[in-house]
Amino acid sequence: GAMRHLPYFCRGEVVKGFGRGSKELGIPTANFSEQVVESFPSDIPTGIYYGWACVGNGEVHKMVLSIGWNPFYKNIKKSVETHIIHTFKEDFYGEILSIVMTGYIRPEKNFDSLDALISAIQEDIEEAKRQLDLPEHLKLKEDNFFHLPEGKRVNSH
Repeated sequence: GAMRHLPYFCRGEVVKGFGRGSKELGIPTANFSEQVVESFPSDIPTGIYYGWACVGNGEVHKMVLSIGWNPFYKNIKKSVETHIIHTFKEDFYGEILSIVMTGYIRPEKNFDSLDALISAIQEDIEEAKRQLDLPEHLKLKEDNFFHLPEGKRVNSH
């Protein structure tokens, strides 16, 4: 089911999430606004995906992304959270995040502990890194989608 929707291109503003990724998990994630989340295909399976991400007109980095209800945190709203595999010096709320989801790792699942969740995410990251080095995924890193026209803001389209 997931593969039917891939690659999936998406762009939107980064908003403040629940503030948990960095604090509890040590794995910062960028959250899309509700409008962007609602624009995702309604039948796209929840779970963990990988692909490419770019903040503003910056470099394109590997990323893992989760779509889901975050059962561990008993969320009632669907969220889309992107963990960019790169260390940023500061946060980028309000910036434009452009992503291409190129592959699917696993369905969403619940975890008995925070440690189990963290180690699963670390495994997802390693898997994403391996997959994204393959030519069919690597070529999407160069996609024109990532080249925002100069000075393009979200609101101008």
